Amino acid sequence: MRLGSRIKQGWGDLCHIWADEMRTTYKDEGVLIFFILVPLFYPLLYSWIYTNEVVREVPVAVVDMSHSAMSRDFIRQFDASPDARVAYYCNSLDEAKDVVGRQEAFGVLYFPTDFQSNVLRMEQSRVSVFCDMSFMLYYKAIFQTATAVAGEMNSEIQIERAGNWTEREDEITTKPLDFDEVQIFNSTGGYGNFIIPGVLMLIIQQTLLLGVGLSVGTARERSKSGSFLPDAARYDGVFRTVLGRALCYFMIYVVVVAYVTLVVPRMFSFTTLLRPGDTFWFMLPYVLSCVFFAMILSCLIRYRENVILVVVFTSVPFLFMSGVSWPQSAIPPFWQWLSWLFPSTFGIRGFVRMNTMGALLSDVRTEYVALWAQTIAYFFVTCLMYRWQVIKRRRAA
Repeated sequence: MRLGSRIKQGWGDLCHIWADEMRTTYKDEGVLIFFILVPLFYPLLYSWIYTNEVVREVPVAVVDMSHSAMSRDFIRQFDASPDARVAYYCNSLDEAKDVVGRQEAFGVLYFPTDFQSNVLRMEQSRVSVFCDMSFMLYYKAIFQTATAVAGEMNSEIQIERAGNWTEREDEITTKPLDFDEVQIFNSTGGYGNFIIPGVLMLIIQQTLLLGVGLSVGTARERSKSGSFLPDAARYDGVFRTVLGRALCYFMIYVVVVAYVTLVVPRMFSFTTLLRPGDTFWFMLPYVLSCVFFAMILSCLIRYRENVILVVVFTSVPFLFMSGVSWPQSAIPPFWQWLSWLFPSTFGIRGFVRMNTMGALLSDVRTEYVALWAQTIAYFFVTCLMYRWQVIKRRRAA
């Protein structure tokens, strides 16, 4: 009977803590912004920015010192491509550099004076391509377009000099070894399908850090003892306190996660191969690990503004260390080991494979087990830190 009454009291305290934290959350406008508005609109903003997937009509400056029929044909084909366009005709490379320096063009095509005469003398000719490397998508569009046009003109020259009689002979002459280029996983070849899945998962973690940190920072500022736990006997139960608060955050983010992972990609027609069952079981430990991770960091937040600085400073490193924007094999060992401390690392890796590559839950077993390990470890660390807060509060009293 005594044990039963204690269990009943524990459940009652847990529900009371959950309700108290839920009321506190919805009374704080700043927390509501990071828990509701930011997860609602931030994914839309990112997805809308990258909705075009690839860059088109990149402006290029042309320096044609050859003034020949062949150089004009090259320029005409280059300008007809969807990825690049000829925006300026310059008389020298220096003039073209000034155009690129003013950001009016992002690349230069340079044709030397002997461009056509070398071809007519059966010698190799060259066309120089200069690209602005400050933005890789511009480089990709300009360089690939120039390479495609050069390959097409090479084929025409080969056919002209081969003396073939049939089209089949022309095909063999220009392409003796045929191949098909098939893009797997990212079928559109777009930047949105490449980066958005990882960003969506990072948004879940970072907004949780912002909301929980802001709530705890506000409680510290309002507390006379400097503790984020109010002076109430029910908060002496560390497990019920941690579980009650975590349940509040978890219930809010169940809706947020469903919106971010299922609704946003379909709104912008991004590639998504998620299976509802596998997605649920994978996101369960990810959200729990993010909740306890945010609660741990919130214990270190003294003022509510500090959490914003922490999130701003860590967002880009978290994305890089996850291996989605930079190859995982190229990350130094120290940073790989450090990345194992953050839920976003395993969450992004597993979600990208499930969403983009169609992986099953069994295929991301490593990430799945790692997230559960983080959940358990962060839960006990959170309990220890909350216990320390209880001891400090008692000493202050």
